[in-house]
Amino acid sequence: MATIKLQGIAHSYNDKSAGIIKPADYAVNSLNQCWQDGGAYALLGPSGCGKTTLLNIISGLIKPTEGRILFDDVDVTDLIPEQRNIAQVFQFPVVYDTMTVAENLAFPLRNRGMAAAEIESRVKTVLSMLGLDSRADSRARSLNADDKQKISLGRGLVRTDVKAILFDEPLTVIDPHLKWQLRTELKKIHQQFKHTMIYVTHDQTEALTFADKVIVMHEGSIVQIGTPQQLFEQPGHTFVGKFIGSPGMNVLPCQIEGSEVLIGGIRINLQRTINNTGEKFEIGVRPEHIQLSAETGMSVEVVAIEDVGRHVILRARLEGIEINIIVSEGVAIPESPKVIFDIDKINLYANDYRVADNN
Repeated sequence: MATIKLQGIAHSYNDKSAGIIKPADYAVNSLNQCWQDGGAYALLGPSGCGKTTLLNIISGLIKPTEGRILFDDVDVTDLIPEQRNIAQVFQFPVVYDTMTVAENLAFPLRNRGMAAAEIESRVKTVLSMLGLDSRADSRARSLNADDKQKISLGRGLVRTDVKAILFDEPLTVIDPHLKWQLRTELKKIHQQFKHTMIYVTHDQTEALTFADKVIVMHEGSIVQIGTPQQLFEQPGHTFVGKFIGSPGMNVLPCQIEGSEVLIGGIRINLQRTINNTGEKFEIGVRPEHIQLSAETGMSVEVVAIEDVGRHVILRARLEGIEINIIVSEGVAIPESPKVIFDIDKINLYANDYRVADNN
């Protein structure tokens, strides 16, 4: 395992020798990041945000345009993947069809000259982890996509000497009913062996259930690093609030007057003074933190009601702004509903970034 440090890393797929690279040309903007030895991290964000590029920079598949990569304070920027001693699991299964399942798992160990008895022990352990015991002697070509991806996962997990294990959306091709099982197994494996693990995904459920720390990326930049609870309760950027949650956080433009925010003709007292610097202000409140009332509160116009089983999602407009409200199952929706925001759960944003509570 290793502590991995990224120092001033930035990357553009444009050829730097052809001239100056414009800021808009960067797939990953300049950043510094430290992945602690033995940590379980998720890189979360939508397609095209730069997360796979960043993962491939760590593995050595891509040499960054700018910056340095250090493994345990050793500069590995110019080293090829084999010299970095990492394991990487890709989105689509990479297996040797002519080999058996057990032979596929043993292959990286044999390449490193490991003793036969140790290879057998490690392969047996990983087969059991992934529920492939009964398929150990089956040729990989005869397996379905789920089992082939399990082999890819197993090849990443079979080595105990790696500096880090990198996962690039490894459960994309797995049937949904198996995903929770494999996520749980990966979490158990991390707790047992304490590998440094970095898991790239666009799926918030995968990220929040796997990782101790989640790194959220947006348009090539890291916009927040935190625990699942921090990302949900105190999103550091409006994108984080909207991206995490189902539905995501409501973001409403507002103006500031002392301790009050103004949304159209509505005033909400935040019970703290905000210095109005003329920036773009918005408030964020999650659908779970809005209460319905028939008598007091802010009037809303109902647009749609969606029953998703465990609760109802009320789509509404407040001062012409669309908001979502989660209503518990069995709670009646008034004919002319009003809403009340939980003041303690409101987040304030200036130019998309969260304003600290003590401001």
